[in-house]
Amino acid sequence: MSVKPTEGEMEILQVLWNKGNCTVREVHEALNKKDSGYTTTLKLMQIMLEKKLVERDSSSRTHIYRALINQEKTQQLLVNKMIDNVFNGSAARLVMQALGNKTASEEEINLIKEYLDKLKDN
Repeated sequence: MSVKPTEGEMEILQVLWNKGNCTVREVHEALNKKDSGYTTTLKLMQIMLEKKLVERDSSSRTHIYRALINQEKTQQLLVNKMIDNVFNGSAARLVMQALGNKTASEEEINLIKEYLDKLKDN
C-alpha cells in the first residue's frame, strides 16, 4: 500500500470493511457524525477514490463504493509504523500501554495468553 489512510479515511474504511459495498449515504449514516455533513463524507470518499483506497461502481444511478485495500494488511502496516514511531520499535511497550489503558475482558486475556504461547512454541 503506497498511501497511508488518514484518520477520517480509516473511519470510512472501517464501515466498508464491516458492511461491504455501500453508498455514500450508507457510509455517512454509519459514521453518525453530527459535526460533519453528507457532502464532507462524499468529498472524502472522492479523494479516497483518487488515492485508490476505494473503487466506485457507477453503473447505476446510485454509486456503490467498496474498499480496495485489505483490512489486515492495513492494520499491520499502521501498527508497524506506530511501533517504530511511537514505541521506539518495541512491540512489548505497545502491548503494555494498550493493556494498561483499557480493561481487557477475561476472554481477551485468554486469547492473548494463547497467542503468546503459540509465539513461544514457534
